[in-house]
Amino acid sequence: MAQTSRPDPARGPTTAPGAVRHGGWVAPLCWAAVALEGFDLVVLGVVLPSLLEEPAWGLTPATASLVSTAGLLGVMAGALSAGPLADLVGRRRAMLATVVAFSVLTLLCAVATGPWTFGALRFLAGLGLGGVLPVALAMVNEHSGPGRGGSATTTLMTGYHVGAVATSLLGILVIPVWGWRPMFVLGALPAIVLVPLLARYLPDTLPAEARATAAPAGPRSRNPVAQLVRDGYLRSSVAFWVASFMGLLLVYGLNTWLPQIMRVAGYGLDAALAQLLVLNVGAIVGLLVAGRVADRIGLRTATVGWFVAGSVFLALLAVPLPGGGIYVSVLLAGVFVFSSQVLVYAFVSRHYPDHARASALGAASGIGRLGAICGPLLGGVLLTAGLAYPWGFFAFGAVAALGALAVLAVPRDRRVTG
Repeated sequence: MAQTSRPDPARGPTTAPGAVRHGGWVAPLCWAAVALEGFDLVVLGVVLPSLLEEPAWGLTPATASLVSTAGLLGVMAGALSAGPLADLVGRRRAMLATVVAFSVLTLLCAVATGPWTFGALRFLAGLGLGGVLPVALAMVNEHSGPGRGGSATTTLMTGYHVGAVATSLLGILVIPVWGWRPMFVLGALPAIVLVPLLARYLPDTLPAEARATAAPAGPRSRNPVAQLVRDGYLRSSVAFWVASFMGLLLVYGLNTWLPQIMRVAGYGLDAALAQLLVLNVGAIVGLLVAGRVADRIGLRTATVGWFVAGSVFLALLAVPLPGGGIYVSVLLAGVFVFSSQVLVYAFVSRHYPDHARASALGAASGIGRLGAICGPLLGGVLLTAGLAYPWGFFAFGAVAALGALAVLAVPRDRRVTG
């Protein structure tokens, strides 16, 4: 008589029957989904200079910040709801729903007739966009080996910056010839291939209720959100939320306004877009290095170090450099700034129990989106006041320093060392 296997809590959540054979698809499929998210979230920064010149729209830096904020509010709502939803109904269903939603609504942005319609579509697309990351992070961490949480998370997040690099490259090639609208068509088309692959090959994790039936674990399994504020996790949760706020403020503030800040500093549009590309190339390099460093020295130590280094290199962007020196400086800033936030996600993934992982990631991502909203708003205020260059880079450097302090406030525990 065949023996029925029992779930092993140390190995993560229970998977649906037959899902194991598809486990090798998790990392590449989640990577592709995050790459599409990266394309879509960075595309606003790429098209923003063109939107500001759209004669019928009458946008200013201040009103453009409101459009950006509308999208980010949607992302925040999506992240806060998708994590608990994935813990309750299963990761695969949540991933499919989020990818389909944001792809369709991104495509509709290409036919927006004015800033209000455009802002509404960005908000609705944000609901799907916000859900992709916590679900993908939870799935990848569930299928990663012991001691590989840092590299698994940072490798996944290279997808975000590959998408961002693709956006910058396409912006340089497409916008001068065809304008900004085709950018949103190009951002939505890959979903035609990705969605069927997700539906066929992405293994499903059983929802929390089914896991509780298979391996009773008390009331926690039925309420993953409550785990974030009890059993000694409240201080950790608040510290992670603050760190995520600071990290996402940097990511979105720089991706949204770096081209325009550099134009204020005297660079042409092509050079400003190239600097955004270099920033995200640096992010990819930083992610590949950060995960391996974190696996060796510990997530806590690596995350603090990356925030501190990001603070230093952001401040150095305020120093005028001749020739290609500015590109080297932007590259180094990208190496440390963006991977700081990703290390926060890796830290969260290993800090909480398995049954609450997606909820913890969703809360860190969702509450952190307040920082994502403040980043573009901060850039818009500084540009409107004529202070974006060089003082904007000093302000961003201070934000990174605060992120380091927040990570230091996370208590040490038995799951994460360093």
